[in-house]
Amino acid sequence: MTFRMAASPAVAPYRLMMQMTRIVVESQMIIGLRMAGMMGLVAQAPGEPFRMVAEKQAAASESLFAIAQATSRGASADRVMSAALRPYGKRTRANSRRLAAKR
Repeated sequence: MTFRMAASPAVAPYRLMMQMTRIVVESQMIIGLRMAGMMGLVAQAPGEPFRMVAEKQAAASESLFAIAQATSRGASADRVMSAALRPYGKRTRANSRRLAAKR
């Protein structure tokens, strides 16, 4: 059983801001590494361009589902937004680790 302490409403905007900031920073790193791969400056997996498109479609679908779940539970706006960003954050974290590990 996990116990999760409820965050005060004053903390919620900062938590959401940190989530968005992490996604932005990781996205910029991913874009740079993928652009370098497309220009032939670094080795790139053969399926990387296809993966770029496919993962965005999957993340968008998961994000919409998370929004629907959160709103059906009556979650606050910051929790709905956080749920919507979670699939993108999961992918940016995984991609940044995967692409940076190859270098």
